[in-house]
Amino acid sequence: MPFHITIIDILDIFIFAFILYQLYRLIKGTPAFSIFIAVFMIYLFWLLVKVLNLELTGTLLGQVISVGVIALIIVFHQEIRKFLIVLGNQYISRYKFPGYRYFFPGNYKKKDQRSNEEIVRAVEMLSKKKIGALIVIARTGFLEPYTEGGEKLDARISAELLETIFSKNTPLHDGAVIIENGKILAARCPLPITENVNLVNFHGMRHRAALGMSEQTDALVIVVSEETGKISVADGGEIKTNLTVNDLRKIFSEEKF
Repeated sequence: MPFHITIIDILDIFIFAFILYQLYRLIKGTPAFSIFIAVFMIYLFWLLVKVLNLELTGTLLGQVISVGVIALIIVFHQEIRKFLIVLGNQYISRYKFPGYRYFFPGNYKKKDQRSNEEIVRAVEMLSKKKIGALIVIARTGFLEPYTEGGEKLDARISAELLETIFSKNTPLHDGAVIIENGKILAARCPLPITENVNLVNFHGMRHRAALGMSEQTDALVIVVSEETGKISVADGGEIKTNLTVNDLRKIFSEEKF
């Protein structure tokens, strides 16, 4: 019997590979990755049992797998939630739809050179004084849900205000500042911590929170170390350390916020 591959088959393989890749990106470095590998191996073994027509073993594994679907939803609920957040914030971004800015001009984010330079100046001052800071800058996703537990400000961006917020003598210095649409939306905001277990030891809680935020949203997150004053940037679940002010300025020049 001849074996035919159609365009639908190729599309099916591509979609399946894409879903597996995105799932890998979300759970790599987390404890869930080991669980996923174990479950995948059990599933492959079950397929082998079916091919060999081992009825007793196949029936037993079939029952385990059918009940295990519910268990997997419980075990992977954080990863499922993260996947949906990423899907909403990155893959269904309103800026990827042609003509969006013409239908909704009020919501289109234009590059704000003044605000960007104020952020860079603030980071430079904080770095020189070794004042710890965590600054989240929205791209296409809405960060309003992450302001819960923080203090709403809705203030104009200025280097002096950002420096004052993160000064140890102020009640707002703990947590993150969230910036959206050219304004400081809120301060003292708690951020989700990354579950990546492969981080090196020198990454403190600010760096882990920055990574966690960059994993769940498409925001750019800037970290200033309180111990060393070094500047880091988290983006897309990855972090770049030991950046200079000029490096940060270059990153802003390539962005649209």
